[in-house]
Amino acid sequence: MTAATIPAIVERLTVRATPADAFAAFTEGLDSWWPRESTWSGSGAQRVALEPRPGGFLHEIGPHGMRLDWGRISVWEPPHRLAFSWQVGPDRVPVPSPAEASQVEVRFEAEAADRTRVTVTHDGWERHGEAGAAYREQMASTGAWAQMLERYAAVVAPRAEAPWSGLTT
Repeated sequence: MTAATIPAIVERLTVRATPADAFAAFTEGLDSWWPRESTWSGSGAQRVALEPRPGGFLHEIGPHGMRLDWGRISVWEPPHRLAFSWQVGPDRVPVPSPAEASQVEVRFEAEAADRTRVTVTHDGWERHGEAGAAYREQMASTGAWAQMLERYAAVVAPRAEAPWSGLTT
């Protein structure tokens, strides 16, 4: 018997940037827009980053330099697509196994020469077990991904004249 599929959360927005710059702002610039309240360290988070490769980790550096991993990259296709495991459980406890974590996919699609549609799809909620449906509803009702994308867009917007491509972190 298989668990029922829980609907994905899908959020979209368009930013004034090429797909390459939108991708770089999302990945290389992660620390500039990822909300600290969405980390385990909270206001004590010193940095939020990712390792840009398949198998690389999404992580934060917390108080006293402690590293906390909360995702693993499964797809790395710059500048069009990124996917990673969401290894944060419904109770905000780390989920060590990517097989028991939900999944996030981010796509960057050109709408015009200087406009990119960014689509975030968070699915696989059933992997979180019995609490998966409630976890999805909590994330949806609080607009967590919509809020994160608003923060991302606010960072991308002023960068339109000074693109992200080639930025090092």
